[in-house]
Amino acid sequence: MSSNENVRPPQAERRDGDERRELTLGTFLRGSVHVRRRSDRRADDEYHVDWHEPDLLFLAVTTLLLSVIDAFFTLTLLRHGATEANPILDFILHKYPELFAVIKMGLTGGGVLVLVAAARARLFRVIRVKTILQWVLLGYIVLFGYEMWLLKDIF
Repeated sequence: MSSNENVRPPQAERRDGDERRELTLGTFLRGSVHVRRRSDRRADDEYHVDWHEPDLLFLAVTTLLLSVIDAFFTLTLLRHGATEANPILDFILHKYPELFAVIKMGLTGGGVLVLVAAARARLFRVIRVKTILQWVLLGYIVLFGYEMWLLKDIF
């Protein structure tokens, strides 16, 4: 018996070529409904998961609530002579004033959604995206304090 008799013929590639580990809109939406992965497989993995830590919920909800309060404070201050510092929102405020709050909430909500979805990733392999969300919340807290200081003169 020769050694060639035990060699199996090569089999055709069965994989379809799609990388199933890529994050797409479909995997994001499916993962929101059917939770499977709650943590990384290994300690050094930084993959997206279907379930997030409770502190991310706190960061996201608090940021969104402060954004709503900021919209109300901004409109109040604008009625008393202030100007909008954000040039994009200033344009929207003058061109489409009825859409100001909707667009402001949409931009903030979309940004927070992306930051929460990518919270475990690292931006430029340096800073965790969760840290960026923490800085955004800190920025809103500072903005809230500043607007409260401006409003004390009005009321």
